[in-house]
Amino acid sequence: MYRFSPEGQLLSTPENLRYLSSQAGIREAFASGAILEGRVLLCDNEHNLHVDLGAMQGIVPRTEGAMGIAEGEVRDIALISRVNKPVMVRVTGFDVNASGSAVALLSRVSVQRECTEHYINQLRPGDIIDARVSHMENFGVFADVGAGVSALLPIDAISVSRIPHPNARFVAGQMIRAVVKGRDEQGRLLLSHKELLGTWQENADLFAPGETVPGIVRSVEKYGVFVELTPNLAGLAEFSEDVADGYHASVYIKSILPERMKIKLIIVDSFPADYPVKPLNYFVQGDHIDRWVYSPAGCERVTETIF
Repeated sequence: MYRFSPEGQLLSTPENLRYLSSQAGIREAFASGAILEGRVLLCDNEHNLHVDLGAMQGIVPRTEGAMGIAEGEVRDIALISRVNKPVMVRVTGFDVNASGSAVALLSRVSVQRECTEHYINQLRPGDIIDARVSHMENFGVFADVGAGVSALLPIDAISVSRIPHPNARFVAGQMIRAVVKGRDEQGRLLLSHKELLGTWQENADLFAPGETVPGIVRSVEKYGVFVELTPNLAGLAEFSEDVADGYHASVYIKSILPERMKIKLIIVDSFPADYPVKPLNYFVQGDHIDRWVYSPAGCERVTETIF
Protein backbone atom coordinates (compact mmCIF):
# COMPACT_ATOMS: atom_id res chain seq x y z
CA MET A 1 0.00 0.00 0.00
CA TYR A 2 1.47 3.36 -1.07
CA ARG A 3 1.52 5.82 1.81
CA PHE A 4 0.65 9.40 0.94
CA SER A 5 2.29 11.93 3.22
CA PRO A 6 0.64 14.95 4.84
CA GLU A 7 1.13 18.18 2.91
CA GLY A 8 4.48 19.84 3.52
CA GLN A 9 6.56 16.68 3.29
CA LEU A 10 7.32 16.88 -0.45
CA LEU A 11 8.20 20.56 -0.67
CA SER A 12 11.98 20.25 -0.21
CA THR A 13 12.51 16.78 -1.66
CA PRO A 14 15.08 16.54 -4.50
CA GLU A 15 12.45 15.27 -6.96
CA ASN A 16 10.03 18.12 -6.26
CA LEU A 17 12.79 20.72 -6.45
CA ARG A 18 13.95 19.28 -9.78
CA TYR A 19 10.48 19.55 -11.30
CA LEU A 20 10.02 23.13 -10.08
CA SER A 21 13.45 24.31 -11.19
CA SER A 22 12.41 24.82 -14.82
CA GLN A 23 9.35 25.11 -17.05
CA ALA A 24 10.58 21.99 -18.81
CA GLY A 25 10.46 20.16 -15.49
CA ILE A 26 6.90 21.29 -14.82
CA ARG A 27 5.87 20.15 -18.31
CA GLU A 28 7.57 16.81 -17.59
CA ALA A 29 5.48 16.52 -14.41
CA PHE A 30 2.36 17.20 -16.49
CA ALA A 31 3.27 14.47 -18.99
CA SER A 32 3.99 11.90 -16.27
CA GLY A 33 1.15 12.85 -13.90
CA ALA A 34 3.63 13.45 -11.10
CA ILE A 35 2.48 15.01 -7.84
CA LEU A 36 4.06 18.38 -7.10
CA GLU A 37 4.05 20.52 -4.00
CA GLY A 38 4.18 24.30 -3.84
CA ARG A 39 3.30 27.09 -1.44
CA VAL A 40 0.03 28.99 -1.83
CA LEU A 41 0.73 32.70 -2.29
CA LEU A 42 -2.81 33.99 -2.78
CA CYS A 43 -6.47 33.03 -2.57
CA ASP A 44 -8.12 35.51 -4.94
CA ASN A 45 -11.62 36.97 -4.69
CA GLU A 46 -13.02 33.99 -6.62
CA HIS A 47 -11.25 31.60 -4.22
CA ASN A 48 -8.79 30.28 -6.78
CA LEU A 49 -5.44 29.37 -5.24
CA HIS A 50 -2.26 30.86 -6.73
CA VAL A 51 0.66 28.53 -6.12
CA ASP A 52 4.41 29.17 -6.30
CA LEU A 53 5.84 26.50 -8.60
CA GLY A 54 9.25 28.09 -8.83
CA ALA A 55 9.76 28.37 -12.58
CA MET A 56 6.08 29.00 -13.27
CA GLN A 57 2.97 30.35 -11.62
CA GLY A 58 0.27 27.78 -10.89
CA ILE A 59 -3.45 28.27 -10.38
CA VAL A 60 -5.83 25.86 -8.64
CA PRO A 61 -9.42 26.69 -9.69
CA ARG A 62 -11.79 26.91 -6.72
CA THR A 63 -13.57 23.62 -7.48
CA GLU A 64 -10.19 21.85 -7.71
CA GLY A 65 -8.95 23.20 -4.39
CA ALA A 66 -10.41 20.59 -2.02
CA MET A 67 -12.72 17.58 -2.15
CA GLY A 68 -16.28 18.61 -1.35
CA ILE A 69 -15.98 22.24 -2.48
CA ALA A 70 -17.73 21.65 -5.82
CA GLU A 71 -20.54 19.71 -4.11
CA GLY A 72 -21.03 22.37 -1.42
CA GLU A 73 -20.05 19.91 1.33
CA VAL A 74 -16.94 21.87 2.32
CA ARG A 75 -16.79 25.60 3.04
CA ASP A 76 -14.39 27.97 1.30
CA ILE A 77 -12.45 28.40 4.55
CA ALA A 78 -10.73 25.16 3.51
CA LEU A 79 -9.21 27.15 0.63
CA ILE A 80 -8.59 30.44 2.40
CA SER A 81 -6.72 28.66 5.20
CA ARG A 82 -4.19 27.22 2.72
CA VAL A 83 -2.57 30.61 2.04
CA ASN A 84 1.15 30.56 2.91
CA LYS A 85 1.01 26.78 3.30
CA PRO A 86 2.07 23.97 0.93
CA VAL A 87 -0.40 22.03 -1.20
CA MET A 88 -0.03 18.82 -3.19
CA VAL A 89 -1.17 19.29 -6.77
CA ARG A 90 -1.12 17.70 -10.19
CA VAL A 91 -0.68 19.71 -13.40
CA THR A 92 -3.78 19.37 -15.61
CA GLY A 93 -2.85 21.78 -18.41
CA PHE A 94 -1.40 25.16 -19.27
CA ASP A 95 -2.67 28.65 -20.03
CA VAL A 96 -1.25 32.12 -20.62
CA ASN A 97 -1.84 35.04 -18.28
CA ALA A 98 -2.49 38.69 -19.20
CA SER A 99 1.23 39.43 -19.51
CA GLY A 100 1.77 36.50 -21.86
CA SER A 101 3.54 34.24 -19.35
CA ALA A 102 2.78 30.55 -19.14
CA VAL A 103 0.58 29.44 -16.23
CA ALA A 104 0.14 25.87 -14.99
CA LEU A 105 -3.42 24.77 -14.29
CA LEU A 106 -3.48 22.59 -11.19
CA SER A 107 -5.75 20.19 -9.32
CA ARG A 108 -5.49 19.40 -5.63
CA VAL A 109 -8.71 17.37 -5.75
CA SER A 110 -7.09 14.89 -8.17
CA VAL A 111 -4.35 14.14 -5.65
CA GLN A 112 -6.80 13.91 -2.74
CA ARG A 113 -9.01 11.45 -4.60
CA GLU A 114 -6.02 9.27 -5.43
CA CYS A 115 -4.88 9.45 -1.80
CA THR A 116 -8.35 8.49 -0.58
CA GLU A 117 -8.77 5.58 -2.98
CA HIS A 118 -5.29 4.06 -2.81
CA TYR A 119 -4.27 4.90 0.74
CA ILE A 120 -6.93 6.12 3.17
CA ASN A 121 -9.62 3.66 2.08
CA GLN A 122 -7.11 0.83 2.53
CA LEU A 123 -6.34 1.67 6.14
CA ARG A 124 -7.80 -0.56 8.86
CA PRO A 125 -8.20 -0.17 12.64
CA GLY A 126 -4.86 -0.50 14.40
CA ASP A 127 -2.77 0.88 11.55
CA ILE A 128 -0.23 3.44 12.74
CA ILE A 129 0.22 6.40 10.41
CA ASP A 130 1.87 9.80 10.15
CA ALA A 131 -0.32 12.89 10.49
CA ARG A 132 0.13 16.64 10.71
CA VAL A 133 -1.89 18.75 13.15
CA SER A 134 -3.97 21.12 11.01
CA HIS A 135 -6.03 22.96 13.60
CA MET A 136 -7.43 22.36 17.06
CA GLU A 137 -10.85 22.74 18.65
CA ASN A 138 -12.02 22.13 22.21
CA PHE A 139 -13.26 18.67 21.20
CA GLY A 140 -10.20 17.48 19.34
CA VAL A 141 -7.66 17.82 16.56
CA PHE A 142 -8.12 17.89 12.82
CA ALA A 143 -5.09 16.26 11.25
CA ASP A 144 -3.86 15.94 7.68
CA VAL A 145 -3.32 12.23 7.06
CA GLY A 146 -2.35 12.57 3.40
CA ALA A 147 -2.54 15.20 0.64
CA GLY A 148 -4.58 17.51 2.87
CA VAL A 149 -7.30 14.94 3.59
CA SER A 150 -8.49 15.52 7.14
CA ALA A 151 -9.07 13.06 10.00
CA LEU A 152 -10.37 13.69 13.52
CA LEU A 153 -8.47 12.92 16.71
CA PRO A 154 -10.90 13.39 19.65
CA ILE A 155 -9.47 15.06 22.75
CA ASP A 156 -10.10 12.01 24.98
CA ALA A 157 -7.97 9.89 22.62
CA ILE A 158 -4.92 12.16 22.74
CA SER A 159 -3.49 10.87 26.02
CA VAL A 160 -4.44 9.01 29.19
CA SER A 161 -3.86 12.16 31.21
CA ARG A 162 -6.81 14.47 30.61
CA ILE A 163 -6.10 17.89 29.13
CA PRO A 164 -8.28 21.01 28.91
CA HIS A 165 -7.53 21.64 25.22
CA PRO A 166 -5.45 19.89 22.54
CA ASN A 167 -3.01 22.82 22.55
CA ALA A 168 -1.78 21.52 25.90
CA ARG A 169 -0.28 18.61 23.98
CA PHE A 170 0.26 19.79 20.38
CA VAL A 171 1.10 22.84 18.28
CA ALA A 172 -0.39 23.57 14.86
CA GLY A 173 1.70 22.10 12.05
CA GLN A 174 3.27 19.45 14.29
CA MET A 175 3.95 16.02 12.79
CA ILE A 176 2.61 13.22 14.97
CA ARG A 177 1.97 9.49 14.87
CA ALA A 178 -1.58 8.22 15.30
CA VAL A 179 -3.57 4.98 15.29
CA VAL A 180 -6.57 4.40 13.04
CA LYS A 181 -9.58 3.82 15.32
CA GLY A 182 -12.40 3.69 12.74
CA ARG A 183 -14.64 6.06 10.80
CA ASP A 184 -17.41 8.49 11.71
CA GLU A 185 -20.87 8.67 10.14
CA GLN A 186 -19.54 10.76 7.26
CA GLY A 187 -16.83 8.21 6.54
CA ARG A 188 -14.06 10.44 7.89
CA LEU A 189 -11.14 8.68 9.51
CA LEU A 190 -11.12 8.66 13.33
CA LEU A 191 -7.75 8.52 15.06
CA SER A 192 -6.35 7.71 18.47
CA HIS A 193 -2.99 8.67 19.93
CA LYS A 194 -2.71 7.61 23.56
CA GLU A 195 -1.84 4.00 22.69
CA LEU A 196 1.52 5.15 21.31
CA LEU A 197 2.56 7.01 24.48
CA GLY A 198 3.34 3.95 26.56
CA THR A 199 1.63 1.79 29.16
CA TRP A 200 1.32 2.65 32.84
CA GLN A 201 4.33 0.48 33.64
CA GLU A 202 6.49 1.84 30.79
CA ASN A 203 5.89 5.36 32.04
CA ALA A 204 6.21 4.51 35.73
CA ASP A 205 9.60 2.91 35.02
CA LEU A 206 10.89 6.40 34.19
CA PHE A 207 10.56 7.37 37.86
CA ALA A 208 11.57 6.09 41.31
CA PRO A 209 10.33 6.73 44.86
CA GLY A 210 12.33 9.46 46.58
CA GLU A 211 12.80 11.53 43.43
CA THR A 212 11.50 15.08 43.05
CA VAL A 213 10.36 15.69 39.48
CA PRO A 214 8.42 18.24 37.41
CA GLY A 215 4.72 17.86 36.72
CA ILE A 216 1.60 19.71 35.58
CA VAL A 217 -1.55 20.02 37.69
CA ARG A 218 -4.42 18.62 35.63
CA SER A 219 -7.26 18.43 38.16
CA VAL A 220 -7.88 19.75 41.65
CA GLU A 221 -10.47 17.69 43.54
CA LYS A 222 -11.62 17.76 47.17
CA TYR A 223 -9.89 14.43 47.78
CA GLY A 224 -6.60 15.36 46.10
CA VAL A 225 -4.67 16.91 43.23
CA PHE A 226 -3.90 14.99 40.05
CA VAL A 227 -0.47 15.86 38.70
CA GLU A 228 0.63 14.75 35.23
CA LEU A 229 4.16 13.33 35.15
CA THR A 230 3.99 12.25 31.50
CA PRO A 231 1.11 12.40 28.98
CA ASN A 232 0.15 8.84 29.96
CA LEU A 233 0.90 8.96 33.68
CA ALA A 234 -0.51 11.00 36.56
CA GLY A 235 -0.13 10.75 40.31
CA LEU A 236 -2.25 11.92 43.22
CA ALA A 237 -1.17 14.43 45.85
CA GLU A 238 -3.07 15.67 48.91
CA PHE A 239 -5.54 18.51 48.40
CA SER A 240 -4.12 22.01 48.49
CA GLU A 241 -5.82 25.39 48.03
CA ASP A 242 -2.63 26.90 46.64
CA VAL A 243 -2.70 25.02 43.30
CA ALA A 244 -4.86 25.37 40.22
CA ASP A 245 -5.44 23.47 36.99
CA GLY A 246 -2.58 24.07 34.57
CA TYR A 247 -0.04 25.05 37.24
CA HIS A 248 3.43 23.61 36.92
CA ALA A 249 4.74 21.85 39.99
CA SER A 250 7.70 20.15 41.55
CA VAL A 251 6.53 16.92 43.19
CA TYR A 252 8.15 14.40 45.49
CA ILE A 253 7.38 10.78 44.58
CA LYS A 254 6.29 9.09 47.79
CA SER A 255 5.44 5.65 46.39
CA ILE A 256 4.71 3.76 43.15
CA LEU A 257 2.05 1.04 43.42
CA PRO A 258 1.69 -1.03 40.21
CA GLU A 259 -0.88 -3.42 41.72
CA ARG A 260 -3.19 -0.43 42.29
CA MET A 261 -1.99 1.57 39.27
CA LYS A 262 -1.28 4.53 41.53
CA ILE A 263 1.53 6.96 42.25
CA LYS A 264 1.44 8.94 45.51
CA LEU A 265 2.94 12.42 45.38
CA ILE A 266 3.75 15.35 47.61
CA ILE A 267 3.64 18.80 46.02
CA VAL A 268 6.80 20.67 46.94
CA ASP A 269 5.92 23.81 45.00
CA SER A 270 3.45 24.93 42.34
CA PHE A 271 3.29 28.01 40.13
CA PRO A 272 1.84 29.32 36.86
CA ALA A 273 4.25 29.11 33.91
CA ASP A 274 4.12 29.21 30.13
CA TYR A 275 6.60 26.50 29.23
CA PRO A 276 6.64 25.15 25.65
CA VAL A 277 4.89 21.86 24.88
CA LYS A 278 7.29 18.97 25.48
CA PRO A 279 8.31 16.68 22.59
CA LEU A 280 6.34 13.44 22.51
CA ASN A 281 7.93 10.11 23.38
CA TYR A 282 6.44 7.26 21.34
CA PHE A 283 6.86 3.78 22.79
CA VAL A 284 5.33 1.93 19.81
CA GLN A 285 7.46 1.99 16.69
CA GLY A 286 5.69 -0.47 14.37
CA ASP A 287 3.02 0.06 11.72
CA HIS A 288 0.11 -1.78 13.36
CA ILE A 289 -1.27 -2.87 16.74
CA ASP A 290 -4.27 -5.11 17.40
CA ARG A 291 -4.47 -4.67 21.18
CA TRP A 292 -3.00 -2.31 23.74
CA VAL A 293 -3.12 -2.97 27.48
CA TYR A 294 -2.43 0.13 29.57
CA SER A 295 -2.74 -1.41 33.03
CA PRO A 296 0.26 -3.27 34.54
CA ALA A 297 0.40 -7.02 35.03
CA GLY A 298 -1.36 -8.13 38.21
CA CYS A 299 -3.54 -5.06 38.43
CA GLU A 300 -7.18 -5.85 39.23
CA ARG A 301 -8.48 -3.15 36.89
CA VAL A 302 -7.68 -3.85 33.24
CA THR A 303 -7.55 -0.85 30.92
CA GLU A 304 -7.12 -1.73 27.26
CA THR A 305 -7.89 -0.82 23.68
CA ILE A 306 -8.84 -3.46 21.13
CA PHE A 307 -8.70 -2.42 17.49
